[in-house]
Amino acid sequence: QVQLVESGGGLVQPGGSLRLSCAASGSIFSIYAMNWYRRAPGKQRELVAAITTGSITNYSDSVKGRFTISRDNAKNTVDLQMISLKPEDTAVYYCTTTISGIPIWGQGTQVTVSS
Repeated sequence: QVQLVESGGGLVQPGGSLRLSCAASGSIFSIYAMNWYRRAPGKQRELVAAITTGSITNYSDSVKGRFTISRDNAKNTVDLQMISLKPEDTAVYYCTTTISGIPIWGQGTQVTVSS
């Protein structure tokens, strides 16, 4: 059974930075693409960043140039480095993957950007 656990969220001022981390356990991490989603209050869930098994990355237009997704297959982790944060980045951030057609989600970590 795969488990995903996010960490690193918190309160940050506009223009600040945060690094989120997702630790995976229970399966062969390196063979799965990984994603970061976020859900802001009153908004639809948004795919923020994705990384393939070969570390090819993709980003939503809203975070391109500010967020960087990376993975460490030796440590079974996928990180999301966020810089130049804006109040509209406030959301719960989720680490996700799909295994045999079954979506797996972490519990989420809250990011609040406010002065």
